[in-house]
Amino acid sequence: MKPVNLFMSLLMAIAMLFTANVNAADVERYGKQKVVYHVNYDDPKAQAGALRNIQNHINAVGAENLDMKVVMHGKGLTLLLTPDAVANTKLKMGNATEEIQAKISGLKDQGVGFQVCSNTLKGKKIDHEKDLFDVDNADIVPSGVAELARLQAMGYTYIKP
Repeated sequence: MKPVNLFMSLLMAIAMLFTANVNAADVERYGKQKVVYHVNYDDPKAQAGALRNIQNHINAVGAENLDMKVVMHGKGLTLLLTPDAVANTKLKMGNATEEIQAKISGLKDQGVGFQVCSNTLKGKKIDHEKDLFDVDNADIVPSGVAELARLQAMGYTYIKP
């Protein structure tokens, strides 16, 4: 092997070792986390920002190190309400466009759970099977605010983006 190739190989090996230590340091820095994000507003820009925050959080900590939930109630259900379904409900807008649906699917694929308030479903006349994007019976909690309190009592860190 030529000295230049040997030198380049050695440099690459050192760079890979340094990169591995940086990633290990990130994991050590953040460790395992339990987090709940709270969404109860209908502003589409703020909701898109919340989804970016969630993805950035995953990127920093690693999906394998997170137990993450998003709890939605009140106007927050517009995040999952399809625009075509607004007329069937007492909400004024539906923000679950194709772009937002793709982001939500990507987050769910990384283990993020999206939880929906049953009280809001009843009060706003929302049929979760027809009106909301990708919501199963298992995603519905009796009360959004009570679920937030329950999760915090279980050690989840509360974040309101």
